[in-house]
Amino acid sequence: MRPACLFALMWPALFMGAPLLPPACQGSAAVPASRNSPEWNGWSPNLTNTRFQEAQAAGIQAADLPKLQLKWAFNLGNVTVARSQPTIVAGRLFIGTQSGAVYALDIGTGCTRWRFQARTAIRSGVAFGDVKKTAAIFFGDARANVYAVNAETGGLIWMVRPYEPPEAVVTAAPRYYKGVVYQPFASYEELLAAGPNYHCCTFRGNVVALDAGTGRTLWQTFTIPDTPRSNASRGSGPSGAAVWSSPTIDEKLGALYVATGNNYSDPPTNTSDAILAMDLKTGKLLWSKQLRMGDVFNDGCSTPQRTNCPAFRGPDYDFGQPPILVNLGRGKRALEIAQKSGMAYAVDPDTKGTLLWQSRVGEGGPFGGSQWGSASDGKNLYVAISGLTVKPVRDAKSPRGFKLALDPQKGGGLAALDLRTGKVIWSAKPVPCAPSRTDCSPAQSAAVTVIPGVVFSGSVDGHLRAYSSATGKVVWDTDTGKEFDTVNAGRARGGSIDAGGPAVVDGMVFVNSGYGQWGGMPGNVLLAFSVNGR
Repeated sequence: MRPACLFALMWPALFMGAPLLPPACQGSAAVPASRNSPEWNGWSPNLTNTRFQEAQAAGIQAADLPKLQLKWAFNLGNVTVARSQPTIVAGRLFIGTQSGAVYALDIGTGCTRWRFQARTAIRSGVAFGDVKKTAAIFFGDARANVYAVNAETGGLIWMVRPYEPPEAVVTAAPRYYKGVVYQPFASYEELLAAGPNYHCCTFRGNVVALDAGTGRTLWQTFTIPDTPRSNASRGSGPSGAAVWSSPTIDEKLGALYVATGNNYSDPPTNTSDAILAMDLKTGKLLWSKQLRMGDVFNDGCSTPQRTNCPAFRGPDYDFGQPPILVNLGRGKRALEIAQKSGMAYAVDPDTKGTLLWQSRVGEGGPFGGSQWGSASDGKNLYVAISGLTVKPVRDAKSPRGFKLALDPQKGGGLAALDLRTGKVIWSAKPVPCAPSRTDCSPAQSAAVTVIPGVVFSGSVDGHLRAYSSATGKVVWDTDTGKEFDTVNAGRARGGSIDAGGPAVVDGMVFVNSGYGQWGGMPGNVLLAFSVNGR
C-alpha cells in the first residue's frame, strides 16, 4: 500500500500545541449517558466492518435520494487532503484533519463544540468509547502517537506511542471494544526505500491493544515474527506486512481480524497479503490465510537505480481494506474482502481461513483494483474499483519536458457479488469524466457505504453517487468538486473523494471532499446532506 503523503511528517511546528478554540455551539456539551440515537462509530457502524447502516439508523431511504440537498459545509482548514472519515455519536460529529486539528461538531448545524490539536496530521478515523465512565474518542496520528480525548471538552486524557520506529504511522481507524482500544500500525518505509541512501527495511506491521483508561499496552502482536534476521542490521530480513485498515471483531470466537499489506524486502513471508486472526484477550495469532504469495515491493523498484528493490519484485497488490464478517445462513459465516489485485475473496473464519470462493472484479494495479473498503448488506458484497492510472503529458515548464497526469479514460466501476458464491450479480460501468474537468479520473478508490436499497460510492472525479443495490443504476449524483460556503471559515473547496467513505446517520449523509495526492483534486471541506437540506 502506497502511503498517501509524506508531508504529514514535516507539518510546520506552528500547529504544535495550538490552543483549543472555545465552543461555538449553544447549550450543554455533555454527551447523553444513554446514547440511544443512531451512530456511525469508527470505520463502520458495527464491529463486523460491513459499512452497512440499517434503515432506522440511516433515517433515509431510496425514495428520499432525489431530495437530498446540502445542509451545511465545514472548512477543514489549510489542507489539501480530507481523509479522516467522520464518526457520529449522540448528535456529535468527530473528525480529524491533515493539520492535526480534531473537531467536535453538532450534526444539525455544523457548529463547533471544541477543537483539539494533535502533534501532527490525522489520517485515521476516530473511535468513540468510555474512559472510566467519561465519554472519549480515540485516534492515531502520522507519527504513530495514539490519543484519548474527552468527548465533551476536547481535553487530552492520555497520549502514548506504543511503537517507536520513526517510519511508523497510523492510517487505520482504531476499534474500541469493552474497554480496550485496538490500534493497527502501518509505515512510510515503503516510500522511503526509494531514497538512494536509505537502507531498507526493518518495519513490521502490528496491532496493539491498549487499556482505554490509561493507554497502557495490554498486548502487541506483529505480522512478521521477530527472527534473528529481521533483528540484525537494516535490510537483512523480512519486513512490511503493514496493517492499513481497521480491525474486525468476532464476538462469537473472541477473535480480531486484520488484513495485511505487502512485504518491503526479501525474504517474503506467509503473512503478507493475508487475513490474520488474533485472540482478543492475548493477541495470540490463531491463524493466517495468505491470499497472494511473494508480493515483495517498495518504491525503490520505481526508480531508475532500483534502490532497495527486492530480487523478485512483487506487484504491490496488498490489502488496504478490512475483512468483512458476514452470515451466510444455516450457521455458515465468511470473511469477505477485495484486493488491489482486482480479486475478491471469501474465507471461512470457523475453519481457520479455508478459501470459500474467489472472484475477479477488476484489473489490478498499485492504485487498484479495490482500495480502501467494500461493504455488505447481508445479501451482496459491494466492491468499488479504483484503477487510477497516471500518464505522461507534455509540460514545457517541467525540467523533464513532461508531467504525470491522471488518465481520464481509465479506472472506476462498482460491482455487486453474491456473498455465498462470489458470482457477479451486476457491474456498473464508470461514469466518464466531464470534458471541462482537467486532471480527472473516474477511479472509485474510496470506501463504499450501503443502506437498504442504496450503495454510496465516491470518485476521484469529485462526484458522490448513489446506486440501486438491486440493479447498479445511478439514482443520485452530486458533484463536490467546487467551492462551498461554510459555517465556520468562509469558503472551502471540494475535490476528489478518496480513502474514507460517507457516513449515513439519522437522515443525513456526511462525506469529506478533497484528496490532492496521486494527481487528485485537492480540497478541504466536510459536507452534510439531508432531505431538502432540512
